Amino acid sequence: MSVLASKRILIVGVGGLGVPAACALVRAGFAALGLLDPDLVDLSNLPRQVIFGECDLGTPKVIAAARHLAAILPNAKIEAMVQSLDAANAAEIIARFDCVIDATDSPATKFLINDACVDLGVPFVYGGVLGLAGQAMTVLPGSTACLRCLFEEPPDEAEVASCREAGIIGPVAGAIGEAQAAEALSFVSGRMPALAGIMLTLDGSQSGRVRLTPIATRIGCRCGAAESNAAAASVAAPARS
Repeated sequence: MSVLASKRILIVGVGGLGVPAACALVRAGFAALGLLDPDLVDLSNLPRQVIFGECDLGTPKVIAAARHLAAILPNAKIEAMVQSLDAANAAEIIARFDCVIDATDSPATKFLINDACVDLGVPFVYGGVLGLAGQAMTVLPGSTACLRCLFEEPPDEAEVASCREAGIIGPVAGAIGEAQAAEALSFVSGRMPALAGIMLTLDGSQSGRVRLTPIATRIGCRCGAAESNAAAASVAAPARS
């Protein structure tokens, strides 16, 4: 068995980000996926989440997605979990996987993924879309910046409500989901992800303009990456006579 064959990737959220991420992974031949989402397929999903059809209406998203993904890759081993990720189950679920793709639309859940992955040492790929803009970044716990290096706390409810009103654009979500899949596949294949500690920002209003921004680790953040890197640099520094 190859090293890659023993790896598992968890996708939290099977919507605008999670669907293209899952499709990209199985089309690349990656067979071991976990899909987690409590929602059912509804009519509003069909224009953006193209893996689903009218025959899937009322079916749990993870069940419908697993069926369609198995048609793409017949030997796929997909664990479909019809549930939400919460404080009570996050650690137990995430600990069973080698990498996590954050494909949720909830800031609170994004920070829950961040904190659980940091505590467990499990890499994850953040993704977010708002209107015509999208972002992605890979977090390697103890090494690169995490979400709390950027923002100590999730946004308040008023800001979250405003973001939901802005909606998302399907092609932007698709591009970010594909980027997340590429990052996760790089990690489980033993390669350094291109977006480790680097925020990719896609501006769909300017002909797909892409910006790459290195994100610094923050001293005092719960991830401890800044202190860990400083200690490693100190050990590696040559002694002065």
